Amino acid sequence: MNLKENLENALSGEDVEVKPVISVTQAGIIEAMEQTNASWPEAHTNPEQMAILGSSLHELAGLECARIPFGLTVEAQSMGAEVNLGNNERTPEVTGTPFESADDIEAPDDFLENGRIPVVLEAIDILKEKYEDLPIIVGITGPFTLTGHLLGIENVVRYMKTNLDEIEIAMENCLDASMDYIESIQKHDADVICVNEPTASPELIDPLQFKSMIKPNLEDLADFIDVQKVLHICGSTQPIISDMSSVGFDGISIEEAVDIPKAKESIEDECVIVGNISTSKTLLSGTPEDVKEDVKKVLSEDIDIIAPSCGLAPKTPLANVKALVEARNEYFNI
Repeated sequence: MNLKENLENALSGEDVEVKPVISVTQAGIIEAMEQTNASWPEAHTNPEQMAILGSSLHELAGLECARIPFGLTVEAQSMGAEVNLGNNERTPEVTGTPFESADDIEAPDDFLENGRIPVVLEAIDILKEKYEDLPIIVGITGPFTLTGHLLGIENVVRYMKTNLDEIEIAMENCLDASMDYIESIQKHDADVICVNEPTASPELIDPLQFKSMIKPNLEDLADFIDVQKVLHICGSTQPIISDMSSVGFDGISIEEAVDIPKAKESIEDECVIVGNISTSKTLLSGTPEDVKEDVKKVLSEDIDIIAPSCGLAPKTPLANVKALVEARNEYFNI
C-alpha cells in the first residue's frame, strides 16, 4: 500500500480499501525517544533529531505518517516570544511576550530565519529525502491560538469581553505571519498541513464568537493552503462541527467527546473526519485491548481516518500506538 496515496485519497473523500492510521497532532513519546536516541528538548532545535523522532512512530509502531514539530510555539518564538523548551515529558510553552497590544504584533523581517522555523523546514527536507511514500504532516498554530500566545491568554479573555476590535487586529497580524510560514512549508513539499486551534474550543469560546470572529480567519487560511489540510480543535466541538466542516479544510480532527454519527450528519460530505481515539483515557491510561476496542468502534461508525484525538502524551505506551494499527488491520483482515 502506498501510504501517501492512501491518505491523499482518504482526505479527498474517496473510497479506500484500508482506512489510514495517522496522527495529525503531536506524536513524540518517551519510549520512542529512548529507542531512537532522539529526544526533547534537543529534537525541538535539531532538524536531524526532529526528523527521526517525527517518523519514529512509523518506524516503531507502523503509524502511516511522519508528523512534526512537537508543540505549538514555533511561530510565537520566531515572532519574538520567550519559550521554555521543556524536557522529555513536557512540550515547549510560551513564558513571555514582547507585545503589549494588538498593533504591536508584527512578524520581524527575519521571521522565517528566526527561532525554530528553519529547523522545521530542514526536518521536512530530511524526511522527504528518506521517505518516498510516507506522508509528511506539519502542524502549525491557528491565528487565534497564536494571538493568545502573543497577547497573553488573560488579555485575550478580557478583550473578548471588552474590546473585540483588539482581538480582530491581532488575529489579522498573526494571519499574515502564518501565511508566510505556510508558504515556506509548501515550498519544502510537506504533504499535509494541520492547523491547530485549541483555544477556539467551545469550552473556551462561545460558538457564536467562533462563527463570527475565528471562522473567517480560518477560511482565509484554508484558501491560502495549497496542499491537503486538516483543522484540529480540542474539546467537545459538537456545537461548531458544522462551521468547522465548512471552513474549507479537507478534514477536521475531533476528540472523543464528539459523536461521530451526529458529526457526519452535520458536515454533509464537506470534509472527512479524523480521530478520535482518546489520548488520555485510552492511549495513555488504557491497555492495547482498550485501544483496539475503541478503534473498532470508530470504524464501525465509519470514521474516515483513524488518529489520536489530540496530541499524544509523552508517557503514552508504545504498545498502545501499535494497537491502533493492529486493530485497523484486524478490522480489515489485513
